Amino acid sequence: MNPHLYIDLSIVIPTFNEEGNVQRLHTELCQVLAQIGIENYEVIFIDDGSTDASLARIEDLRLQDPRVHYLQFSRNFGHQHALKAGLDHARGAAVISLDADLQHPPALISQMVKLWREGAEVVYTRRQDKQNIGLFKKLSAKIFYWIANRLSEVPIEEGTADFRLLDRKVVSAIQSFKESHLFLRGLIPTLGFKQTALDYQPAARFSGNSKYSFARMLQFAINGITSSSAKPLYFSIYLGLFFAFLSFVYGCYAIYTAVFTDAAITGWTSLIASVLFIGGIQMILIGIVGIYLGKLFVQSKQRPTYIIKKETLSSDLNHEA
Repeated sequence: MNPHLYIDLSIVIPTFNEEGNVQRLHTELCQVLAQIGIENYEVIFIDDGSTDASLARIEDLRLQDPRVHYLQFSRNFGHQHALKAGLDHARGAAVISLDADLQHPPALISQMVKLWREGAEVVYTRRQDKQNIGLFKKLSAKIFYWIANRLSEVPIEEGTADFRLLDRKVVSAIQSFKESHLFLRGLIPTLGFKQTALDYQPAARFSGNSKYSFARMLQFAINGITSSSAKPLYFSIYLGLFFAFLSFVYGCYAIYTAVFTDAAITGWTSLIASVLFIGGIQMILIGIVGIYLGKLFVQSKQRPTYIIKKETLSSDLNHEA
């Protein structure tokens, strides 16, 4: 990083079809940063293949404020890769990431910066509005964190999100990762930097609808668990050994019954049900192995994790070089 390009704070905002939110978000960010006396900052929007007028709104903001920048992806690469792209291009001494829907309150930035100045290298946030979450989402979140914390190497606190502040040292460490299936929520706790939690009450979405369907949430959960640990593979082994032991015990029982008693072993229905059940378990275990093999296959190709179609940061670097 060139010293003359060094700035105080970078704000990284993944954006996907948020045309109704970017103007309001920028206004609130400017107000908060003015209140805490930070003028040397940049706001980086990552347009993750939006199909609405999000990019046009961001370009309008840039005409009004030269501290606004954007990276436009060639297509939708996903929220985690959009975050990684923002971190790769951020130049600040600290970097704050937040969503564009205004559910991550910009007002919290003042407290995050205060904790950073006091020595925290990672300031992460915990969502506290459990009473306003639907029953299904609340239950699915509990199941996810319960499974994730038993299968991952480092516990992930319930309610954490990608609304966080990272010191430059942490950002530099993350930039060295080239994973095709990135899960920052599970990766950052493993880095070992000093972390501080900050609780918050999320605001209502200002405009638009949530982009996370049930299918995307399930895919995100599976990717998070399999990206953070190899323990599901060990679980497959233990489960296989358990069923092998049950089969051995049942086989001994069948032999004993046939040789030493006159009783006949009946129950074709239960036998077929058992075969189908064990077959289902085997398919699940093969699926787990397949996920890991698929990730290795994709990673081995060494393809870029995102492709930038258009950006404003490079032009600024050329002007200042």
